[in-house]
Amino acid sequence: MVRCSNSLVGILNIVTLLISIPIIGSGIWLSKQGNTECERFLDKPVIALGVFVLLVSIAGLIGSCCRVSWLLWVYLLVMFLLIVLLFCFTIFAFVVTNRGAGEALSDRGYKEYRLGDYSNWLQNRVNDHWDRIRGCLIDGRICQRLLEAGSTPVEDFYREHLSSLQSGCCKPSNDCNFQYVSPTNWTRTPTSSLTNPDCSTWSNDPNVLCYNCGSCKAGLLDNIKSDWKRVAVINIVFLVFLIIVYSIGCCAFRNNREDNSWKRL
Repeated sequence: MVRCSNSLVGILNIVTLLISIPIIGSGIWLSKQGNTECERFLDKPVIALGVFVLLVSIAGLIGSCCRVSWLLWVYLLVMFLLIVLLFCFTIFAFVVTNRGAGEALSDRGYKEYRLGDYSNWLQNRVNDHWDRIRGCLIDGRICQRLLEAGSTPVEDFYREHLSSLQSGCCKPSNDCNFQYVSPTNWTRTPTSSLTNPDCSTWSNDPNVLCYNCGSCKAGLLDNIKSDWKRVAVINIVFLVFLIIVYSIGCCAFRNNREDNSWKRL
């Protein structure tokens, strides 16, 4: 008689096997359809993830349904390592995203972002790859809405609810005290300050703006921080699911060993 735990492991692995097919397909689609490096950079990781899920699902399916103990043992080992890695990543994500937040300004609908407020580890990772990231931000046209809003009155602009990237990359810092001309066009005045390094980095060139500023990097880190916190919460749910599947798999493995011992007798 087929044991309940073996059947459950088989069903769960059929589901994950079916899920792996569109994951692989989406990776192949990204590699074929991406016009820029930024659009293609996820294709190989997505394909690798899909192949990994496919192979693990096949091992779990054959191991549980065909009573192949060594395959089920490999499946459980991979699951255990995945649980440990996921647990470590979740803790790490909460630690590195614990610091940093936008600074609210009076009479402004947006916040200001400073690179030094965020985790040193995140700062180093962004600084190491900034040339590529900056290219992706420019390709993503994150400042396009502000570039097209050329006649926006200054009072309306100050009430704008800008994203962290728009605030950090598409306008100069509030510290600079530049004179507003348009959302992406500002001029220096005798009262302007250059104490903030971003003030001398700012350019009215639409292809430059503040993409080289620390505030732009900080805006990106604020996005990463929010995304990683969401991922960490999802990971906790997924971790509970994996532990349940692992426990059922252990029961299936025990069933296989008992059946093999019975056949030898």
